[in-house]
Amino acid sequence: MRRSWSHWARAVAVGAVGLTMVAACSGRSTTGGDDAGGGTVTLKINFWGDFGLQDLKTKYEAEHPNVKIQLNSGEYNAQHEDLQKKLVAGSGAADIAAIDEGYAVQFRGQSDKFVNLLDKGAGSFESKYLPWKWKQTLSADGKTQIGLGTDVGGLAMCYRTDLFAAAGLPTDRDQVSALWPTWDKFIEVGQQYTGKTKKKFIDSGTNLFNPILGQQQAGFYNEQEQLQMDGGPKVAFDYTVKALQADISAKLVSFQADWDKGFTSGAFAVLACPAWMLGHIKDTAPGTGGKWDIAAVPGGGGNWGGSFLTIPKQSKNVDEAYKLLEWLVQPEQQIEIFKKVGNLPSQPALYADPAIAEFKNPFFNDAPVGQIFPKMAQGLTPQYQGKKNGPTRVNVENVIRRVENGTLKPDAAWAEAVKEAEKASRS
Repeated sequence: MRRSWSHWARAVAVGAVGLTMVAACSGRSTTGGDDAGGGTVTLKINFWGDFGLQDLKTKYEAEHPNVKIQLNSGEYNAQHEDLQKKLVAGSGAADIAAIDEGYAVQFRGQSDKFVNLLDKGAGSFESKYLPWKWKQTLSADGKTQIGLGTDVGGLAMCYRTDLFAAAGLPTDRDQVSALWPTWDKFIEVGQQYTGKTKKKFIDSGTNLFNPILGQQQAGFYNEQEQLQMDGGPKVAFDYTVKALQADISAKLVSFQADWDKGFTSGAFAVLACPAWMLGHIKDTAPGTGGKWDIAAVPGGGGNWGGSFLTIPKQSKNVDEAYKLLEWLVQPEQQIEIFKKVGNLPSQPALYADPAIAEFKNPFFNDAPVGQIFPKMAQGLTPQYQGKKNGPTRVNVENVIRRVENGTLKPDAAWAEAVKEAEKASRS
C-alpha cells in the first residue's frame, strides 16, 4: 500500500508509501471498551494514500450496524511517526494502524505493543500469503505476528501517452519499455523529452531513488542492523543525482498539492509505478483516463512498498478490530480493492482468479495489470529493511531534495547523505 513510498509514494513520499493500505473490527461499547455492552463501536483506521477502503467501509457498516468505521488518511511518514509516538505514550493509537514494509522491522521489534494476531487465529492465513510477506511482520522467535499483509508493490513505469506523442516518442507500451532497458537509457530519454518539450520528465528525485534502491540486492541495513551505504543506496543515489543534473525532474514532493496537480497539468510525463500507485493516479487525475499506460521498469523487476494492518494493544476494541481486519483480507475484498485502486493482494492464489488474471485497467489504456504486477510479485526476493530503515530513508530523501532545490551541490551530496544516514542509525 506503500511507499516505502510505502509506497514511491504509495508515498508515497508514499504508502506510500505512500499512497499509500488498511483494516479493523470486534467488541462492543459506546465509549470504546470491549466489555461495555451492546452499543455502537467506532473503529478508527490510520493509513496513507488510497487503500480502497471507502466502499468497503460502507459495505461493512451495512452488514454490521453496531460498527462505525472512521477512516483517517494521512501523509506516509507522518502516519508512521505518529504511531511510534502513540506506542511510546501508551495511548491514542488507532484501533487499526497500517504500516509499510519499510517500517515493518521497526514495529515488529516492539511486538509487545501490538496484539498478537496468532492469538486471534491468524495462523490460518500463513499458508495463503507469499512466504516472505508473512515473515516481514513476524517476530524473530516466530511466536508473535503483528500484522496481516494487504498488498505488495512490484514495479513498473506509468507514463502519459499524449505527452510522449507530443515529444515524438513511441506510445505503445512494448516500444516504450524498449526505450529504457537501463537507468542510464531512461535518463537519456528524459533529456530527449525535456529538450523537445521544455517540460520535465519525472516528478521528483526521491521517486527515482526509491525504485532504484528497491531493485538492489541490499538496502540501507544488513540483518545485523549495520548501516551499509556503499551498496544499494550508493547505486540508487548516484543515478538520482545524475538525473537531477540532467535537469529532468519537476522537483515535486509526493502527496503534496503541487504533486497532485502535476498529474493533470502535465508537469511530468512518467513516474515509477508500483501497483498501489494506480489508485492514486486515478483518484487524483480522473480526467486523464485513457491517457496513461504502463511500461516495464528500467533494470527489470524490483519492489517498492507493500503494507500491513496491525492492531495496537491500546485499542479498546480489539475483538471488533480483528473481525474487520480478517474480513478485509478475504479474497472478495482483496479482489475488489485490486480492481478499484490497483493494490495487488499478498495472497498468490488470488493471482490465478480470473477476476485478477484477466483484468485490464481501462484508466491505463487497458493495460493488463492482472498479468503485469503478479509476475513481479511472485519473483521477488525483498530486501531486509532494518529497524531504522524508515528514518534513514527520510534523512537521505531530504538530502536529495536539497540537491534538487539547489541548496546542496551534487559533488557534496553523497558525503552529506552518509552523514545523515549515520545520524538516523544512531537515533
